[in-house]
Formats: sequence, C-alpha cells, structure tokens
Amino acid sequence: MTGVDGLKAAVLLFVAAILQVSIFTQARVLGGEPDLLLVTLVAVALLRGALFGSAGGFFGGLLVDTATLAKLGLTSLVLTIAGYWIGRYGETTGRDRAHAPFLSVAVITILYSLAVLIVHFVLGEPAPAGPLFRGLLPSIALNLILTAPIYWLVRRLLRPLDHTDYATEVHLLG
Repeated sequence: MTGVDGLKAAVLLFVAAILQVSIFTQARVLGGEPDLLLVTLVAVALLRGALFGSAGGFFGGLLVDTATLAKLGLTSLVLTIAGYWIGRYGETTGRDRAHAPFLSVAVITILYSLAVLIVHFVLGEPAPAGPLFRGLLPSIALNLILTAPIYWLVRRLLRPLDHTDYATEVHLLG
C-alpha cells in the first residue's frame, strides 16, 4: 500500500461524493436513484482490500453527511462497514472474475439500503420501508449500469493487489 494509491483513492471518492450529492441525487428513474459513491467505493474496496474500503467508506460518507447536512456519521457508519466487507470479499475470492464487481454492487446496494433503513429506525426517525422497496430494483439496475465504466476507471488508476500482498497462512498461537 503506497501513499500515492491512497491519494488516488481519496480523490476518486471525493469526486464521486461531490457528484453524488450535486447531480446523482436529482436523477430518479422509476423511483430508483443511482449511487455513484457506492459503486466507486465497491470498485476501490474490491481492488485494494478492506483497509482501503473501510477508510474510503468513512471518508466518502463523512463528505456526503457534511455536504447534505444530514446526521453526521450515519452515512459514514454504513459505508465504512460496506467498504470493509466488500474489501474482505475482494481479498478472499477471485476479484479478477468478471462477475465480482457486478455481484458486489448488486448485493451491497441491497444491504446498504436496508442498513440505512435500520439505522434510521434505531435512531427513532421516520423509516418508511415502502419507498425503499419500490425503488430498490431500479436502484440496483442503475448502479449496475454504472459498474462497468467506474470499475474500469478505478482499475486503470489503482493497481489491484497481488495475492502475495495478503497472508496466505494462518498461524495458531499457543
């Protein structure tokens, strides 16, 4: 992990967060909304691992929360967890498989939407599930459309980690 890769990932996520809050929140199709930040986070986490994913999720979520004047930390919490788990998926499976980014985006779109709903419910805020479920399939479709170009761009800017960058053996202590 180099500082240059971290800087590139931070710039990518910053631009994605700004575009998300300024342009993509206005783009509603059939009740669904594309999430450029989520797709970019998935690409970064798949290619660079759980550390980049969790740090990028926190950074991107904090930017979105600050820009939208939402509850500070809500989006950060959910994106941090999402980035970590997608990064772990990328570390432990064949991230070079063609279906990995698409499968990751589809699954994380569902889990992200449910997690935001649950966090709102736990905080005692209105959490209507109807609009969420009506817009879930269009949101998945829109995110899947964004996946190929975003993953291509991120892959060009950030080199994927080799399997030698991870521990290949587990050593038990004691």
